[in-house]
Amino acid sequence: MDTPTGSPDLVHLILSATPLAKAVLAILLVFSAISWGVIVSKYAQFRRAFAETTAFLEVFRKSSRFSEVQAVCANLPASPLVGLFQAGYAEVNAQLRVNTSAVDPSKPAAAAARPTLKSMEALDRALLRAAGVEVTRLEKRVGFLATTASITPYIGLFGTVIGIMNSFVNIAGAGSSSLGVVAPGIAEALVATAMGLFAAIPAVYFYNELAGKVKAFTVTMDDFAMEFLNIAERNFT
Repeated sequence: MDTPTGSPDLVHLILSATPLAKAVLAILLVFSAISWGVIVSKYAQFRRAFAETTAFLEVFRKSSRFSEVQAVCANLPASPLVGLFQAGYAEVNAQLRVNTSAVDPSKPAAAAARPTLKSMEALDRALLRAAGVEVTRLEKRVGFLATTASITPYIGLFGTVIGIMNSFVNIAGAGSSSLGVVAPGIAEALVATAMGLFAAIPAVYFYNELAGKVKAFTVTMDDFAMEFLNIAERNFT
């Protein structure tokens, strides 16, 4: 069935739009494409992080020594708990080395048999710093979705205003306000509005979804830090 005269299809409408309107649509398309790229990449990252976190916790809770856990960390780089563990393990080792070097060699060996941590507060700070690094890594590029959700409706609104202005210009040039004169500009304006919403709505939804996943990982890291501190306190104080 042929398209009726005066009702051009969407592709023809975009191709016949003004350069400024095309620029607005191109900007919105770029925002949308990047947003979907961020969404796909972050979901893949979080899926891997979740799987490796589960595997790491299984090893951590079954192992009797920190060195055994350290041996598997290289195989689980996507888990944020690996960064926490390595920071805590490094701090524990640093404190134990200092304490060992400070032992008086004249004392019996039994007096220095049990290694002790000098400062649990320093260990806590090391874990907090590592948690901050891991949260930043998890949140990387997620903020772009919030930016897209915030500004693309306004960019679309700008395109809408341009389309309506073109309609008034056409009315003035033709000396008529018939549908054939007004429709192209109005249609151009509505396309810009629709494109702005097309970019913004998925960005809002997936930003909230990904932010929720980051929050869940943060809770897991807090729990792990407490568990690590408890083990260190039981064994080295």
